[in-house]
Amino acid sequence: MATSSGEPSGDVSARPTEELHRALRPRHINMIAIGGAIGTGLFVASGATISNAGPGGALLSYAAIGFMVFLLMQSLGEMATYLPLAGSFEAYGTRFVSPSFGFATGWNYWYNWAITVAGELVAAAVVMQFWLPDTPGWVWSALFLAVLVALNAINVRAFGEGEFLFASIKVITVVVFLIVGVLMILGILGGRSPGFSNWTAGEAPFVNGFFGMMSVFMIAGFSFQGTELVGVAAGEAEDPEKSIPRAIRNVFIRILLFYIGAIAVIGFLLPYTDPRLLGAASDDNITIAPFTLIFENAGVLGAASVMNAVILTAILSAGNSGMFASTRMLYALAVQGKAPKVFARVTRSGIPLPALTATALVGALCFIVSLVGTGTAYEILVSASGLAGFITWMGIAWCHFNFRRAYVRQGHDPNDLPYKAALFPIGPIVALIMCAVVIVGQSLEFFTGEGDLKHFLLAYLGLPFFLALWGGHKLVTRSQKVDLAHADLTRR
Repeated sequence: MATSSGEPSGDVSARPTEELHRALRPRHINMIAIGGAIGTGLFVASGATISNAGPGGALLSYAAIGFMVFLLMQSLGEMATYLPLAGSFEAYGTRFVSPSFGFATGWNYWYNWAITVAGELVAAAVVMQFWLPDTPGWVWSALFLAVLVALNAINVRAFGEGEFLFASIKVITVVVFLIVGVLMILGILGGRSPGFSNWTAGEAPFVNGFFGMMSVFMIAGFSFQGTELVGVAAGEAEDPEKSIPRAIRNVFIRILLFYIGAIAVIGFLLPYTDPRLLGAASDDNITIAPFTLIFENAGVLGAASVMNAVILTAILSAGNSGMFASTRMLYALAVQGKAPKVFARVTRSGIPLPALTATALVGALCFIVSLVGTGTAYEILVSASGLAGFITWMGIAWCHFNFRRAYVRQGHDPNDLPYKAALFPIGPIVALIMCAVVIVGQSLEFFTGEGDLKHFLLAYLGLPFFLALWGGHKLVTRSQKVDLAHADLTRR
């Protein structure tokens, strides 16, 4: 069975000659949903969160963000099951808010992941220096780019298998870490158990009060980004009405278990005053990452090398997902007539090759920019994409709020939906507010007088970029907001 991401807007020539193939199986969808949120933020930067807020503060902050992600995934699950489209975020914005909002959302999401691919190429080169410091980093970046393009160019099943492998390694690592950590807490491994001493020493369990928790709130928010990838993958799922709800139900429990469990284990086994916890995030030193430290304390041989390999897997997973997501979004924009129609072309194996090529070239060019000059251009590009994920999340909440209202207003019963989100309407409203808090709070240091103007401006660079896309399209097309009584609920 095949699908496209919708009808082109007023340009029949934009219709693809071939269509995307529904070849992603339920296990692929599950791993895409789970693996999307497990990355270097958990493996490396989690130590800094405990150092800044203490074990209790870090745990509460991650729990709060986990709840927000639960609400967002409920909203996305309801829409993606009813309308499983490859360009889901663009399509939902266009159908339930306005064509201009959909345009801005689509290009914002494409841009975010294209820049992310470039960032992962830089990170992969840094990781490889751990083993082969004399080999130029660009060699590894070029090699990994070729691997990512190959996985995405063969067919969607190849992408799914690659992501299943990458995500499985990450999940297995976290599970082993949790088992080892519990055994150490019980005193079975690693010598004497620290008990609750690290939760009661000094200012623990809450360090630096509200501001400490707020700083972790920001880090946790960025760590969970990627869970929305299941919405893009829905357009190529074999049986979206069954696989998407299953993935949505599983992802919250598993991801929350992994994050809350990992933070709790680190909090029990490493004191928040350990200077290595803060250094792991600031110096990108895998030898002092909390996962490495605990594995070493448990007597795992070559813990640093093992974790470095896992980090490399996480980087490749993010790059693989980023290439897939940005390619599908560019394809969907072209099908809707919001990007050059050449990007709507699809190979016989269901791959939007022109869109893939363009995305790979943008990622490569951004990577090259990071290697030349002062690096300011690359810093600006990365900063502009920093808010893109949260803007997408806010769009999901807003679109779902309008989707359900349109569904009811047009005479449908919500109980007939293939998947019905919990806690509506409070769910999308709370998620929208929490996302706004994360966006505002990321420059908390500037507002308290500890940050500088340059970093403040860079932190919010993505917001005017998104608003310019939204306002510019509206100015040119004079499109109006969608009347929910006539919103497009057609399933195609």
